Amino acid sequence: MQIKNVKVFTEEKQFQQGEIAIADGVFAKEADGEVIDGEGCYAIPGMIDVHFHGCVGYDFCDGTEEAIAEIAKYEAAQGVTTIVPATMTLPEETLMEISKIAGNYKATEGADLAGINMEGPFISPGKKGAQASTHIVKPDIAMFRRLQEAANGLYRLVDIAPEVDGAMEFIEELKEEVNISFAHTLADYDIAKKGYDLGANHATHLYNAMPPFSHRAPGVIGAAHDSAHCMVELITDGVHIHPSVVRTTFDMFGDDRVVLISDSMRATGMPDGEYTLGGQAVQVRGNRATLVEGGALAGSVTNLADCMRVAVKEMQIPLESAVAAATMNPAKSVGLYDKYGSITEGKVGNVVLLREDLSLKAVIQNGRVIRWEE
Repeated sequence: MQIKNVKVFTEEKQFQQGEIAIADGVFAKEADGEVIDGEGCYAIPGMIDVHFHGCVGYDFCDGTEEAIAEIAKYEAAQGVTTIVPATMTLPEETLMEISKIAGNYKATEGADLAGINMEGPFISPGKKGAQASTHIVKPDIAMFRRLQEAANGLYRLVDIAPEVDGAMEFIEELKEEVNISFAHTLADYDIAKKGYDLGANHATHLYNAMPPFSHRAPGVIGAAHDSAHCMVELITDGVHIHPSVVRTTFDMFGDDRVVLISDSMRATGMPDGEYTLGGQAVQVRGNRATLVEGGALAGSVTNLADCMRVAVKEMQIPLESAVAAATMNPAKSVGLYDKYGSITEGKVGNVVLLREDLSLKAVIQNGRVIRWEE
């Protein structure tokens, strides 16, 4: 396949007029076969969501092949061609079944299931957000390894609260085996910085479910900023974070350390109504999802492609920065950049064509057109 007449997003985070060749499902120097005229579109790598729970009525924690398949089909159709869905705070036996199903999942279509994000249960009850407090436990190395074995090594990210008992030992023992993120935490700056210095390298949905950043108590946010190896997630759905804070975060961390995520739940792509997240009732109205009991935000109902558009069109984030934060950076943050995240020879041939107004023109996955909009 050859894609001509497009503005190609490069590893230098620039758009250059050119063309793309895909052979045998991967980017190549040259290729025969189908020729696609991109009509001056932006050509970006397939997007990668490393933190979301579900969509179109399904949740990854449903623990079924059908749920994974339907989630993967919807995401790919939006241009999110690689997914790392998140678990919730659930009993180990439930997480074990989810892990086994995911670890043995064989995709026939839809986004590539490239990993799992373990968002719970190693979190703080004081910042549980939409997580179920009844299943919160202290960071447990043996438990994680049992789940990782069941998932055939699919866990790429595990979230912990660094202030709870056992957290630092968890980081020291597992930092070479999995990426470790701070999430749903009450940690102050000193504790968080100690954890990052030990080897944690990620911050989950920055600003949400953690102490605020202030001039005398910078907390996890300040510690993440001062740890150059740490990458931070942002939910740019227009609900979770004010546009000014999104702009400030890009300025603080630079566009090489921000990872756009959707944190979407099963109501994404569905009408308003009542849904569930981690076994808890959620009310969805418009683009806002909240727990029925307590009113806490319960994930988002916006997919990653739309989060990227919101960042550019409503939050004034430069297109190049937003694209990097939805493609390159998430791939780097969970160890997938050797295979995904850029239009580079030898990587998987996933491309999204966007018109000038950022509306979707085409999705190409593994060198095959899976969606085309006239």
